[in-house]
Amino acid sequence: MTAACGASSGGASSSSAASSPSGESSASSSSSAEPSSSASSETPAYCADDAATALPALQPSGIVGQGPNGEPAASPDDVAISDADAATIKAGKNGTPFKVAIVFQFSGDWPNGQTKGLTDEFSKYGVEIISNTEANFKVDKQIANIENAIQLQPDGIISIPVDDVATAPAYKKVSEAGIKLVFMDNAAKGLKAPQDYQAVISADSQGNGQVAAKKLSCYIPQDGTVGIVDFGITFFVTNQRTKGAKDWFAANRPDIKIKEGNFTDPNQAGDVAANFLTANPDVNGVWAVWDGPAQGVISALRAQGKNLPVTTIDLGDQAATDLASSEFLKGVGAQRPYEQGVAEARAMMLTLIGKTVPAWIGVPALPVIQNNLRQGYEDSWAKPLPEKPEAACKTNEPKCA
Repeated sequence: MTAACGASSGGASSSSAASSPSGESSASSSSSAEPSSSASSETPAYCADDAATALPALQPSGIVGQGPNGEPAASPDDVAISDADAATIKAGKNGTPFKVAIVFQFSGDWPNGQTKGLTDEFSKYGVEIISNTEANFKVDKQIANIENAIQLQPDGIISIPVDDVATAPAYKKVSEAGIKLVFMDNAAKGLKAPQDYQAVISADSQGNGQVAAKKLSCYIPQDGTVGIVDFGITFFVTNQRTKGAKDWFAANRPDIKIKEGNFTDPNQAGDVAANFLTANPDVNGVWAVWDGPAQGVISALRAQGKNLPVTTIDLGDQAATDLASSEFLKGVGAQRPYEQGVAEARAMMLTLIGKTVPAWIGVPALPVIQNNLRQGYEDSWAKPLPEKPEAACKTNEPKCA
């Protein structure tokens, strides 16, 4: 199925760039791959190429978003494991190690990073992962995976819904079976903590969307147009990312017009991006909702001979390679999947020993640009930059660092 591609305008024109709440002026610049001279007297710090200047200005001051039911963010530090907790967890249930099943929505870099964090943390305390499945973004497949996980009779299930409405009845069966439930990023609709689930641990999706919007704004001229390539279904995480971007543009660059191209099948995101760019030649830069669709945007730009700036959320290996050269990709708001996986494991273990944990725990946004790629990748994935992006970074030193 090919997703429909629609363009809608948003935002208002103004004669000069708006000042941000911090007092920084949002400078205008050209839509080429390099920022041009600004109509403003000062270029915002977040537009700098060097990480020491840009990163503090790109980093949100705290968690921007709220939980799926409007909960304020708790910190990952709030699920730290004490020595006494550790001893209780290691003792297991009736002398048997605790067992946990994991149900992802798809396979890829992000689930792999999460799995590493979960596995590393659970292994410290003798907790066993007895199942780890993915659904390729298919609702029916995930429902079957949830029901199969329940049949394994684990002590806990950690999962992220493909569709928070359609999968809700299946998730409801988890608590009915006496199994603890911790969600990644979003809870299924209608479920309440702590009776139906114990916690949601999420990246700050609004914060990451804001980071990508800020960086893209550096390349957008006064009264220019930003194309948003978005996931066109109700999915809390991506909806929050887009909200963070749109809210930032409205508050800080109201002169920018927003046009949108929406896909519903991630496998068709590249085709949607190509059609969108063809239909909207006035677009000066593209904000993509995650790094997979961003690759489709970049491929379409290359095929059409266009040189436009792109920003996105997430830092997979291909995105890291693109960011190393910064030919198209100018910055990302990265998740911290390893750290998130660790927090999820800790929240689950504490609930298994009868402790109450916060309903929503937010993991801070992570700004990454060309000049902090190596450190940013390690902060995100808890491992060094892989061979391909490392080679690209080395070629582009010292800009890439």
